[in-house]
Amino acid sequence: MSPAPQRRRLANAVRALAMDAVQAAKSGHPGMPMGMADIAEVLWNDFLRHNPADPGFVDRDRFVLSNGHGSMLLYALLHLSGYGLALDQLRNFRQLHSQTPGHPEFGDTPGVETTTGPLGQGLANAVGMALGEKILAARFNLGGHRIVDHHTYVFVGDGCLMEGISHEACSLAGHMRLGKLIAFYDDNNISIDGEVRHWFSDDTAARFHAYGWHVADAVDGHDAGAVADAIKQARAEEDAPSLIVCKTVIGFGAPNKAGTESSHGSPLGAEEVALARKNLNWNEAPFVIPDEVYRAWDARERGARLQEEWRASFARFRAEFPGDAAEFERRAKGELPAGWSIAAEKFLARTVKQGETVASRQASQNALEAYAPQLPELLGGSADLTGSNLTKWSGSRPLSAQGGEGEGDGGANYIYYGVREFAMCAVMNGIALHGGFIPYGGTFLMFSEYARNALRMAALMGVRAVFVFTHDSIGLGEDGPTHQAVEQAATLRLMPNMSLWRPCDAVETAVAWRAAIERKNGPTSLLLSRQNLAHQQRDDAQAANIARGGYVLRDCDGAPEVILIATGSEVSLAVETAAGFTKKGRKVRVVSMPSADVFEAQDLNYRDAVLPPLVRNRIAVEAGVTGIWRKYVGLDGAVLGLDSFGASAPAADVFRHFGFTVDNLSAMVEAMLK
Repeated sequence: MSPAPQRRRLANAVRALAMDAVQAAKSGHPGMPMGMADIAEVLWNDFLRHNPADPGFVDRDRFVLSNGHGSMLLYALLHLSGYGLALDQLRNFRQLHSQTPGHPEFGDTPGVETTTGPLGQGLANAVGMALGEKILAARFNLGGHRIVDHHTYVFVGDGCLMEGISHEACSLAGHMRLGKLIAFYDDNNISIDGEVRHWFSDDTAARFHAYGWHVADAVDGHDAGAVADAIKQARAEEDAPSLIVCKTVIGFGAPNKAGTESSHGSPLGAEEVALARKNLNWNEAPFVIPDEVYRAWDARERGARLQEEWRASFARFRAEFPGDAAEFERRAKGELPAGWSIAAEKFLARTVKQGETVASRQASQNALEAYAPQLPELLGGSADLTGSNLTKWSGSRPLSAQGGEGEGDGGANYIYYGVREFAMCAVMNGIALHGGFIPYGGTFLMFSEYARNALRMAALMGVRAVFVFTHDSIGLGEDGPTHQAVEQAATLRLMPNMSLWRPCDAVETAVAWRAAIERKNGPTSLLLSRQNLAHQQRDDAQAANIARGGYVLRDCDGAPEVILIATGSEVSLAVETAAGFTKKGRKVRVVSMPSADVFEAQDLNYRDAVLPPLVRNRIAVEAGVTGIWRKYVGLDGAVLGLDSFGASAPAADVFRHFGFTVDNLSAMVEAMLK
């Protein structure tokens, strides 16, 4: 370790950049970066394995800033250590199109591992990254080779630990004994409203002890030696994640605002910045870093050496295990196996031929049985609803903290998340960000509400994750309106970059799963039924067009007089209704639209062929809120849906009660034909 004065000077460079950037932006959060700078200096300069010249170095340590409002801490660290983040980007903190947005955003800034800001989610993402490391290491660290051997470090604040997701995620992490997860708690006793003692008096150390974590309590976060010792002890704990409780002063160095909420979320002000510079013995002009400080921070040479050592290690691994090495590289790149497309086509053809009438949740499990053997990177799970979501397949091997089936030989590919919907989805995001896996996880569609912000973060980051939501409508029946999804499909469709599929039968379910697996730039939600859904007859062209999100399932001779647009369990109702009018010589077209977002991505000619603009008589049919469908039926059209909550009764009775019958839909068609 460097002498204490030198370490403090390196930390003060972080403080100065944070003060200056927030002051220039006239907004931001200087307090946390100033308070955690000493901790970050020790971690980044003495422990963190990374290569600024290659932010994607596969065996790098992951660093997550869960208290993402303190983003200038991370930006300063990335700039000083040699990442491709120029000083001008720090000058443009929080400005349009800069690489330094107000909260760290994955994909915008080299070295940012995950988007953080909604408190607690970065912590849950870090749990996912640590899980990814553990499972990948069990699979590929063969014959004494350790090609997967890295830590996940995460900074958290009081707010992160007040959020409920921290309980869900940290309970799971403790149970799974994630020994390579190390969290640093910024215990500064301040949040936006002031001293947290007025509303947060938890014994945090005892809480984490109860989770099964190793805890280093009351570490002086401004003593580099104490921080380094705590990290060494945490790294020595192989069977438990670690929490290092760091006692810090928010806004450290600011003589009038340190230790108060006034340094939390506002610029210090020019006068206080000047006083802080004097107090910290930092005599440089704004945004000026001395050359010797840059040299001391520069991690490029050490990072290149670490990566070259790993490459040499991997070369030895490849010589002994060439097939496993190739598989590791494929999964690290996110590429699907050779032959995947052929296997998927064969399964679709078989599903079309079999023509089974099954619930789409069962069809989903059937798809997993076909696809998962081809995709060892599929990592499944459920939030305590495995038997209802049907997310396990015959080759599922659960991960267990006690070394359960599959873990010893690296075959674990399923996680029992427990009743932790929010954490499950945020952990899945972390697993996807870590790389090497395509995570999927299940719960009831209704309980997507618990996980809503993690779903939004998945879409915002564009992660490749599959959210399996079963019991997708009032068809749930007797469990009643508390469990019956009504508005959830619509709100998920409104979420930018969230692809949503609500298949009408086993064939559409097979296509939906394939689309989810092949989608690389965002998450997918699969909405699946509890009740059986009738198989729909199709020709080859129709089967191929399912992948386009919407297609003509039943047509008429000539231009249609009425178009019925339906999804999921309501498609069979539309088909049966249309058949009745066909017998009467009327022209009714049925369009199945399992994925509106995929349909909208098609070219205009195709969309107009499916939904001719001149045909204004349109009725959308879905057992959910109606407003979302007005864009397709227009003001002249109609929607058979429900803008109320459901009811507790057998599914058939509930559907009948809300008008999802052939008689009622036929009456709506008749009204249009008059």
